[in-house]
Amino acid sequence: MAMSFKNNLARVFRRTLTRISPVLNTRVCYRAKFGRRLDLHEPKTFNEKILWLKFNTYRNNELIRQCADKIRVRQFVESRDRGYMLNRLVAVYDSPDDIVWENMPESFALKLNIGCGSNLIVRSKSTTCKEEAIAKAKTWMKGNYWLNYAELQYKGVTPRLLVEDYIGDPAAGSLPMDYKFYCMNGVCRYILVCADRGVETEGSNHSVKFFFMDRDWNVMPFSPEALKYKDIHIKKPAVIDKAIAEAEKLSVGFPFVRVDFFIEEERIIFGELTFTPAGGMDTELSMVPPGYRKSVDEIFGAELQLP
Repeated sequence: MAMSFKNNLARVFRRTLTRISPVLNTRVCYRAKFGRRLDLHEPKTFNEKILWLKFNTYRNNELIRQCADKIRVRQFVESRDRGYMLNRLVAVYDSPDDIVWENMPESFALKLNIGCGSNLIVRSKSTTCKEEAIAKAKTWMKGNYWLNYAELQYKGVTPRLLVEDYIGDPAAGSLPMDYKFYCMNGVCRYILVCADRGVETEGSNHSVKFFFMDRDWNVMPFSPEALKYKDIHIKKPAVIDKAIAEAEKLSVGFPFVRVDFFIEEERIIFGELTFTPAGGMDTELSMVPPGYRKSVDEIFGAELQLP
């Protein structure tokens, strides 16, 4: 209870700071998370450069705003001749009250078009409480997501709901493998693999493990899981080279963008484009891998060239 109150208080504080000054919010949050001053004049780390881009490239950038919208980004993907990678869009709603539950397929994914974490994977419509799902969607719609960490690419994006086909095997409750391609200056440097997502069940709390892979599919010592599970074998998708090429084609023109795909056998399915991973405050990148003199934050930062 005390932790929940503390978290809610911190959230209100962050959002108030953003309304006063997005830069002030960012500086205060960065100091709280990293214990040091944010350098936006000569950014060196990956997080600093992401935050520099937030204020100098993403702000009032209509293309970035379009691509940060999970609905409108579909038009961008099609404009790059990659429409065949899009998951089927079942419906779009301006309000949770507009959802026609009876018209939904038996299995589907309900998502908010901005931010992360606002999604509901429905394995079976007949066993899912419609009222609870709609109540959850109403909470998402009230979020003003951009205020939490002053992620300006979401400011001005009208919150809407989208429904897409379920990816995976709904009967088994399995979820697809999630691959996140870190593209810097048009080149995919690393692929973040989200492993052991487990079976999606009501109330499940599976511990997702994260592994950074290089282009040759070697596990890099860039995450706590990579150091803990040193002998792990991450299956290499047969279409990984094609997926890298596809991610790079979508990333052209952006100093940095994380291109998220799902891969099922030989099918590559577009997920989303992410411009500020972890809000530009990924503390796990602060670790210094064995055998390295620099932190992952510094290693990534050296590879990202700002315009």
